Amino acid sequence: MKQIIAITGLALLFAACKNENKIIVQASFVDSLITNYAAPLSVKAVDTDLIFWRNRIDPKNPGLSNELKYASNLLQRFHLSGDIHDVLRADSILLVSDKAFDHKEAAPLMALVRNSILQHRFKKADSLLDQAKIAGIKPYESATTGFDVAFEQGNYLLAETELKKMNDYRDYGFNFRLAKLAHFKGEVDTAIAAMHRAAALSDGNIYLEQAALSNEADLNLHNSNLQRANDLYMQSIRLSVTDLHSVMGLGWIALLHDKNTALAEKIFNFVQSKTKAPDAIYKLIMVADERGDSVLQKKYAAEFEQAVTQPVYGNMYNKYLVELYTGILNDPAKAAATAKKDIANRATPQTYAWYVWALYCNNKTAEAEKIYQQYVSGKPLEGLELYWMGKYMHGQGKGYNAQQFFKAAYKNRYDLSLAMVRDLEKDLEE
Repeated sequence: MKQIIAITGLALLFAACKNENKIIVQASFVDSLITNYAAPLSVKAVDTDLIFWRNRIDPKNPGLSNELKYASNLLQRFHLSGDIHDVLRADSILLVSDKAFDHKEAAPLMALVRNSILQHRFKKADSLLDQAKIAGIKPYESATTGFDVAFEQGNYLLAETELKKMNDYRDYGFNFRLAKLAHFKGEVDTAIAAMHRAAALSDGNIYLEQAALSNEADLNLHNSNLQRANDLYMQSIRLSVTDLHSVMGLGWIALLHDKNTALAEKIFNFVQSKTKAPDAIYKLIMVADERGDSVLQKKYAAEFEQAVTQPVYGNMYNKYLVELYTGILNDPAKAAATAKKDIANRATPQTYAWYVWALYCNNKTAEAEKIYQQYVSGKPLEGLELYWMGKYMHGQGKGYNAQQFFKAAYKNRYDLSLAMVRDLEKDLEE
C-alpha cells in the first residue's frame, strides 16, 4: 500500500510539473488577432452618435437629455480609446447640466458619481452620491452605487450592508459586486463563481459580458488557474477585439508563465498602438526587466511616470508609482508622498500597506511600524502588498512573520513581476 501511495504521489507531482511547463498562450491566436485586427462597427457608431448629440446641445440653454446622451457616448469612447480627456469632457458637460437644474435632477449627479469612481476620486463620488440621494434615486441604484463608493473607500461593512439590500443571485450587478467583496475577503472560489454567474446574466450586452469575463479571468489568474484565465480572456476577445484588458491578460500569461518575452512584447506593443491609456507601458517595463535590459526598463519606467503623473490622471496610477519609486526609479520620498496622497483619497489596508513600505524605504521604521500595527496587521491584502509586508518584516528581523507573508504572496505570484517571484523563491528557501 505504501508503495502504491508513493507511486501515485510521484505521478501527481510529475503531472503538476508537466502542467506547469505547458505553453498556455497560443501564438497563432495572437498573430491572427493582430494581423486581422479591424476596429469594430461599434467604434464608428459611437463617433456618429457623438456628433449627433453634440449638435443637439444648445450651450446657451443647457438641458438634460441631450447632455446625458453626449456624456454617455464620451464615456463609451473612453472605454474604446483610453483617452482620459473624454471623461473630463463628459464631466464638464454634466456639471453644466447639474448646475442648470440646481442639483435637483439625479441623473447628471449619478453620471458624475460613476465618472468620479472611474477616476479614483472616491471622496468626490461619496459627496455626489449624497446629493443624488437627496434629488431622488431608486433603491437599487442607491444600493449598487452605495456599495461601489463604500468598497473603494475601504468601508467594507457598509459595502456589505448595501450588497445585502440587493441579494438577488439572478442579478448581474449583485453577482459582480459579490465577487469583488468575496475576493477582498480571500474567498476566491466564491468570487469566481459569482463573476461566472454575472457573465451568464449579461442578457446579450457585450460590454457587460466582457467586463464579467475579463474579471473572472483576472480572478483565475490570482488563483493560479492560468489555463482557465487564458480561455476566458480569449472568450471575451472573440466577443469584441475592443477588450484590450483581456488582450494584455494574454501578454501577462505569456510573460509570467510561458516566459515568452517576444510574444508578450508583441502583445503589449499592439495594445499600446490601439489605446491612449498608459497601462501597456507598465507591462513593457516588466518585459525589459525579465530580459535584464536595465536601460530599456528605466526608459519605459520614466515614460510611464511622465504619462500617469499628468494632472488628468489624478490618483488613478498611484499603486504603480509607489512600486516604481521604491524600485527601478529609486525615489522613496516620492513613494511616501504618493502613498500618503492615496490614503487621503481611500483609506484601505492596501493603501496603508503601500505607505508602510514607502516609509520603511525612507528609513522611517518607527512610523512605519505604528501604521502597520494600526491599519495593516491582520487585514486582507493582495499579492503586491503581501510581498512588501514580507520584505518589511524581513528587514525588521521578524523571520517567521516574513515567511508567512512570503508564502501568501507566492500563492498570488501571478500578480507579481518575475523579478519579485524570483526574489520570493530565494527568500522562501532561507
